[in-house]
Amino acid sequence: AMLGQVELGQSAPTINVLWKIARSLDVPFSALISSTQQSPVKVLREKDAKRLLSHDGSFSSRALFPFDEPRRVEFYELVIAPKGIESADAHAAGTMENLVVSKGQLELDVAGETYSLSAGDAILFEADKAHSYRNSGTVEARLYLVMTYAEQVG
Repeated sequence: AMLGQVELGQSAPTINVLWKIARSLDVPFSALISSTQQSPVKVLREKDAKRLLSHDGSFSSRALFPFDEPRRVEFYELVIAPKGIESADAHAAGTMENLVVSKGQLELDVAGETYSLSAGDAILFEADKAHSYRNSGTVEARLYLVMTYAEQVG
């Protein structure tokens, strides 16, 4: 009944009511009180990107999505220097990685198996096991990664 009154503009909700609505809709509280409309288009300029680097600088990762809300799917650009290697711990159960090599050579180790990939090759694997990316070539390797997390069962 209260939601109907709010929708019709017949009642102004209290903060407590807004918290309850946000919780029941599973949205951030700020989404209900924000007065700014977000554009459905977001341009992510390369020059403004934050890059994560490995300790030795041979591996970099750039998020190709905004950090404005939690996501079930994430998109990254990975760059690995020649002979560079990056190891990743196991992700949460049900996490999948879909990787495309756009430039160079890659050896991907997943649970004791090694897969060799060249430019244009793609691979899909369960990332809930430790894995590593190794540039087996003599030129920089550039990869695009789509990470999909398991659906939350509620």
